Amino acid sequence: MIAIRLTRLGAKKKPFYRIVVIDSKKPRESKTKDIIGYYDPLKEPPDIKIDLEKVNYWVEKGAQTSETVQSLLNKVKKSENISN
Repeated sequence: MIAIRLTRLGAKKKPFYRIVVIDSKKPRESKTKDIIGYYDPLKEPPDIKIDLEKVNYWVEKGAQTSETVQSLLNKVKKSENISN
C-alpha cells in the first residue's frame, strides 16, 4: 500500500518535515517515490506548501494519507478558500 506521510528532517529540536509518497511498510527515512510538499512547524504561522495536483494524482492511484497529512491538507484547502 502507498502512503502519503511526513518524513522528518532538520536538527535536534528543530524539526522540518517533507510530505512524501512512500510504501507504507518502509521506515520513515526510506527512499521515497515522490516529494509533494513540506511543513515547517517552527515558523509563525507554520509554513505549509503542498502540491495539490500531485496529491490528487497519488490519491487516484490508491495512496492513503496519514492523519497528520490530512489535517495539513485541510488547512491548505481552507486557506485557499479564504484567499479566493
